[in-house]
Amino acid sequence: MHEETAAMFDHVRTALPESGGAHGFDHTLRVVRLCERIGAREGADMAILTPPAALFHDIARPFEEETGVPHEEEGARMAESYLRSVRYPEERIPGIVHAIRAHRYSSGIAPPETLEARVLSDADNLDAMGAVGIARTFMQSGGEQGRDISDATGHFHDKLLNLRDRMYTEIAQSIAEERHAFLLAFLDALDDEIGARISSDS
Repeated sequence: MHEETAAMFDHVRTALPESGGAHGFDHTLRVVRLCERIGAREGADMAILTPPAALFHDIARPFEEETGVPHEEEGARMAESYLRSVRYPEERIPGIVHAIRAHRYSSGIAPPETLEARVLSDADNLDAMGAVGIARTFMQSGGEQGRDISDATGHFHDKLLNLRDRMYTEIAQSIAEERHAFLLAFLDALDDEIGARISSDS
């Protein structure tokens, strides 16, 4: 790994707890990998996307939990400050900042203005789907918020089953179809086991 990249990873790893629940550093690493896969296929500017935008996208999650300030806004500010401090190419910083600001499902920036921002949004949303998405949902609902199974399944219907239709790139749409089908199969199995009908017509 290039020295500059390694330093960037260390900086973000220090800011995010290893056991950070659904939005820990492991989530960040998965999003980086998805961005590498999708961005390369889509022809994105990888000097914007990976590692900077993907790596910094959730760096301010702990700050949001403490203050309520949206992590995408503070994260964009933190990334800009860090990148300028290490003299990252100035012409790429606006694209990195925009991608971080626009990545969040509920940010209201839709569609994101750049290919790199769309790829980051797709990667972040994909990590909320499929087997990993199920694990993260129950980790957050039960372990972090003390809620029960019905609350977790409500999150599937309120958000996760809507993600398939929010993908911007062709490869993300393909991955999302597979992960969406897995979510529906899981909900059907869960319904059978707990005896409560969960609608899967989303």
